[in-house]
Amino acid sequence: MLEHGGQLRRAAQRYGIPLSQWVDLSTGLNPYGWPVPPVPAERWRRLPEGGDGLEEAARAYYGAPCLLPVPGTQAAIQALPRLRPRGRVAVLVPGYGEHRRVWVEAGHEVVGVPAADVHAAVAAADVLVLIHPNNPTGERFGREALLTWCKTLAARDGWLVVDEAFMDATPGESLAPLAGTPGLIVLRSLGKFFGLGGVRVGFVLGEPRLLARLEEALGPWAVANPSRWVAAAALADTGWQQKMRRTLPAASGRLARQLAAAGLTPSGGTALFQWVQTPIAAEAEEFFAQRGILVRAFATPPGLRFGLPGDAEQWKRLALALEEWARCAAPRLAGLRG
Repeated sequence: MLEHGGQLRRAAQRYGIPLSQWVDLSTGLNPYGWPVPPVPAERWRRLPEGGDGLEEAARAYYGAPCLLPVPGTQAAIQALPRLRPRGRVAVLVPGYGEHRRVWVEAGHEVVGVPAADVHAAVAAADVLVLIHPNNPTGERFGREALLTWCKTLAARDGWLVVDEAFMDATPGESLAPLAGTPGLIVLRSLGKFFGLGGVRVGFVLGEPRLLARLEEALGPWAVANPSRWVAAAALADTGWQQKMRRTLPAASGRLARQLAAAGLTPSGGTALFQWVQTPIAAEAEEFFAQRGILVRAFATPPGLRFGLPGDAEQWKRLALALEEWARCAAPRLAGLRG
């Protein structure tokens, strides 16, 4: 399995810092997550079934006519490569590594494609997999380009798979309302914007025939009944969503300024994280971990993803660690530049 953020228990054991004393900035989940009320008791006692309001709430939220609830988009990411013949798949790099892994394991020929080369790669691909906005770099693609690539792929029975896990703060840029367009598959998650990674609920938006095949592949009762109830309530809470679309960009801007002041100037990001490309990413990850702050390091290209602190105390701890980093790392960075 690939490494992912959020391995807090492992970090606590490795560094000898109690779990309660960590600041986890490694996942990109909203630290001000949707406040989950008590789940009705019958939801724990009955098997999940449709018609409980989840699909209706999701269609209203995404503006999408055709969708399927799944037990986290990871389940769909793993299933999709087995729903089509083996072919040539172009996957955005750097990006969420699970996409590349599952297509390779299903026997497809997989080519990693930087953002600048996506347009050229479409000509030789059967499937194009994008993360939009990209994780971890924050890169975005224009709607016209996305639809052009989709049309080109669909003309030869290909797919454009767009992972929009970090799109909720900017819904106007989403392709969700175009769900049902031939060849277009959009993945959405409640984990990031809603801060509900633990409920394991996501959605696949696409053509009805494909969704039926995917539902068959995932099997019955895919999404737990309590999770369905929580997801439907969160999707219907428009007041909270509007508040977050103001709160999160402001917090992300604050994070970007703090990082830049410490010599870690972001080269990209979203409302939920900032991306810092640096040749000493592994060294920086270790530095912050020793101070009980977990960030996410990437090897290729070397960089760090910083999520948002959750409260005033966490902001203060990050600020103090960044001040120390600026003092300690300045000579090291100067030597690298020299």
